[in-house]
Amino acid sequence: MSQPITAWLSIGSTYSYLTALRINAIHREMGLSLLVRPICIGDIMRSMDNIPFPPSKKTKVDYMWRDIERRADWYGLPKPKLPAPYPLQEIDQANKVGIVLNQQNRYLEYFEETYRLWFVSGMEAGSEENLRLSLKTMKLDYDDIMHQADDATIQQIYEANTEEAKQLGVFGAPSFSIGNEIFWGDDRLEDAIRFASSH
Repeated sequence: MSQPITAWLSIGSTYSYLTALRINAIHREMGLSLLVRPICIGDIMRSMDNIPFPPSKKTKVDYMWRDIERRADWYGLPKPKLPAPYPLQEIDQANKVGIVLNQQNRYLEYFEETYRLWFVSGMEAGSEENLRLSLKTMKLDYDDIMHQADDATIQQIYEANTEEAKQLGVFGAPSFSIGNEIFWGDDRLEDAIRFASSH
């Protein structure tokens, strides 16, 4: 039996587009034992003085968008409309809604839908437009979910998850852990699954 995999996910990570549109189907098809922990990867990266794709690094930024486009094509994912709005203006809002939906075991649906709207339709994740349409697609009440996301306990969970990720050694998103083993990046998801199956 496979060991459980913890997915440390943060809406706001560009490469997470590739994970968001794959992980729910993989989870269902393989019957993964998967624990989702929404985090603020920006806080972790700032604590490490790591700003990965600032405007001053245009060559690197251009590479990132092209790399995501290539990998999306390899996976057969919808062609992203690039460059997508980045960085997110409402990153915490996007992730706190994710925590609410994670408590309802619906995080991966939201993760996929909000990224699809962000990368394919150009609706910035965390924006009211994106959230309203994501939640409507999921047949959830926007006002109810937003009210829950504003609760202090959700902020506490968000901060606790982020601190736990930091202590474990997570430095980027998406990351996957099995015990103390960390696999960073969308292209390491399959590695994490193989490791979990063989240990």
